[in-house]
Amino acid sequence: MTQEEIKQFIADKTAAGMSLTAIQDALSAQGVKIRFMELRLLAAEIESVLEKKEAEKAAAATPAPEEKKAEEAPASAPAEPASPAPDGAAKVRGATTVSVSPIQRPGFAMSGSVSFGSGVTADWYVDQTGRLGLDNASGQPDEQDIQEFQIELRKALGM
Repeated sequence: MTQEEIKQFIADKTAAGMSLTAIQDALSAQGVKIRFMELRLLAAEIESVLEKKEAEKAAAATPAPEEKKAEEAPASAPAEPASPAPDGAAKVRGATTVSVSPIQRPGFAMSGSVSFGSGVTADWYVDQTGRLGLDNASGQPDEQDIQEFQIELRKALGM
């Protein structure tokens, strides 16, 4: 059996509800020697590919958001005014500020507070093993917030 035939065999048998051990036995009967871990990895790969194909089909089947709006809007309704650019482009960000606490918290090498440019606030800490973490966050900081935080923390610590 070729590699593609083996993959197709595994896909067919898993779709039929056959266990991986039974599939391994069936492959052995056909002269294909495969370790259980290899079989498991192939089955996971096949499942991943099938999920991607199903997601693509579902995405193709649903109309795009503009098409939905055009279909749902009544013909006599006035056109909506042009909306501003998406969140990231039109949103004005503040500065990220980091403060280092003069009082050492128990169990931490250092700590302080941060106010991210997006408006989220949190307490930060560096534990005894050197891991940096956030605590008591008022929201979820975005990727840009984290990058700015790292830069400002280095400045605050004189690094």
